Amino acid sequence: MTDPTEPERPMPPVGWLSTAALGCVIVGGILIASYAPRPAPLAVPTALTVVAYALMVAALVLLSRIAGFAWSTFVRLFRWALLAYVVMSGMIEFAFIHDHTRGTTLTEVTLMLVIFALSVPTTIAFTSARYADT
Repeated sequence: MTDPTEPERPMPPVGWLSTAALGCVIVGGILIASYAPRPAPLAVPTALTVVAYALMVAALVLLSRIAGFAWSTFVRLFRWALLAYVVMSGMIEFAFIHDHTRGTTLTEVTLMLVIFALSVPTTIAFTSARYADT
């Protein structure tokens, strides 16, 4: 049990980075969706996707370097949240396919949905596991 009088152990900004990645893909997805079913200009959404992937990689690298972390709690939470967000991502992907989105636009949406499906479970699991006993 953690002593409540102990100061909180400093943690890297994993939650902030994964949430920022989520924000990037949400903005990019809104930009693409606003053009559906017409082809969307992809310069800004692509730049946002690249930034989102960089933020997510940074979050995962920082997460992997935490010593004494409650990995069992993290994995348990991450698996269930990932399942939920993969289902949601699949439904969103289906909506774009149903609206006849094709080619590079569909590829861009798919790449954004991968970040969507990973970032939220990472944030949920990290936020909970950081306070769990190891």
